[in-house]
Amino acid sequence: MDIVIERAQGVLSIVLNRPEKKNAITAAMYQEMADGLYEAEKDPAVRAVLLRGNGGAFSAGNDLEDFLNDPPKEQDAPVFQFLRRLSGMPKPVVAAVSGVAVGVGTTMLLHCDMVYAAKNAKFSLPFVQLGLCPEAASSLLLPRIAGYQRAAEKLLLGEAFSVDEAVSMGFVNGVVDAAELDAYAFERARRLAALPAASLRATKALMKGEQSAEVLARMDEEAAHFSRMLVAPEAREAFAAFFEKRKADFTKFQ
Repeated sequence: MDIVIERAQGVLSIVLNRPEKKNAITAAMYQEMADGLYEAEKDPAVRAVLLRGNGGAFSAGNDLEDFLNDPPKEQDAPVFQFLRRLSGMPKPVVAAVSGVAVGVGTTMLLHCDMVYAAKNAKFSLPFVQLGLCPEAASSLLLPRIAGYQRAAEKLLLGEAFSVDEAVSMGFVNGVVDAAELDAYAFERARRLAALPAASLRATKALMKGEQSAEVLARMDEEAAHFSRMLVAPEAREAFAAFFEKRKADFTKFQ
């Protein structure tokens, strides 16, 4: 099973379980995660959600082969279902990040309420390098969280950055030893689950405020650009270079 759903002490854990691919996400995995979030939202016994990955990685992002064979063309595509449900989740969401968090592996964290990461965590947002644009409303949320210039550096250059920088940018709460990360993040989620559920929901809703509608609108705007760019020559060159293990050449494109 590439996605494992676990329940314990009021916490529903969604576990990416494809370690041989560094938890790269397929359309089927997105659908399972979206369904898991829907289940968590509707079940009163679930009071908090935990996202984590098995095998020493959080997620290498989209599985590019699956992504190219089944690109997300419609607004109800599994990836968009997942991102909307994560963004709109009324219950608190905690993430535990170990190893790589690439692309959507980083952008989904911007929708979580608390993020804890191992010392070996490494983040990257290589959308431009792939001839694409940001997704998951990261073009809106990252500048707000980290400031425009720092967000521009990460989204335009797409270079990997460390957990210490992620903490200083404001979207990772703290750093934990890798061996202790999952237990620590679960304990944080369990502590949330033990608190008054209505108070948690109200507090989260108040903090999100009018931002929720703005985030969904930006997701739709990004998705329109993303879908168009996915079939453009720049992206085709980037993906060909990735699979051929060579450096992409964008000099012929305007």
